[in-house]
Amino acid sequence: MAKAILKVKNLNVEFDGHKVLDDISFVVDKNDTLAIIGPNGAGKTVLFKCLLGLLPYDGKVEWDKNMKVGYVPQKLYVDNDLPLTVGEFLGFREKDARKAIEVLKQVGFSSDELEKDGSGQLLQSKRLGVLSGGELQRVLIAFALIGNPNVLLLDEPTSGVDVSAEETVYTLTDRLKKESGLTVIFISHELGIVYKHATSVLCLNKEKICFGPPSEAIDEEKLKELYGESVNFHYHEEVH
Repeated sequence: MAKAILKVKNLNVEFDGHKVLDDISFVVDKNDTLAIIGPNGAGKTVLFKCLLGLLPYDGKVEWDKNMKVGYVPQKLYVDNDLPLTVGEFLGFREKDARKAIEVLKQVGFSSDELEKDGSGQLLQSKRLGVLSGGELQRVLIAFALIGNPNVLLLDEPTSGVDVSAEETVYTLTDRLKKESGLTVIFISHELGIVYKHATSVLCLNKEKICFGPPSEAIDEEKLKELYGESVNFHYHEEVH
């Protein structure tokens, strides 16, 4: 029987008398990949902040006592001229440069990019502002992995990146899950990503619309209830 590592029960959040989350309950088992979907303003990021203990709420959020959570924000806006390198950024959490290199390897950067001498600039010495969207997201995931969390929360981790980088990020989280036993919770607007990479889905629009395996929980009626309009979507296994 799967072990529950997160139990959310009767979660309610109000801002200035307005209900933002209304009686939300769900369970996440160890090694699950939970996708959270819903329209803008549905309370998805608010839910994440409650899970991280960053907002007051009524109800219960119960993590297993052995859980360590890593968090990847929706997007990090970095000025191109910001004089902060990848190495310096990771150094905020990991002072040992060798350990920082190892965690960068975990997220798919090669030894050539990180260690070898040559004409190319090492990744650690590059400014954050010159990285591509996909590279920056992998660096943010590396930052979240420092300290060896066993749960990874990703708030729309591929917002603003191209399709190739999007697939790279989710393939990476799948690999990390398999290699390290991570439990993954991510927010997404992409139903194809949800079907392909999630083991369960929470459909959220201030209240819980549906919850369960994507193939069972999501149907045309639920999507209409979730988004307030008909959504035509058909997923085929061969589609990437």
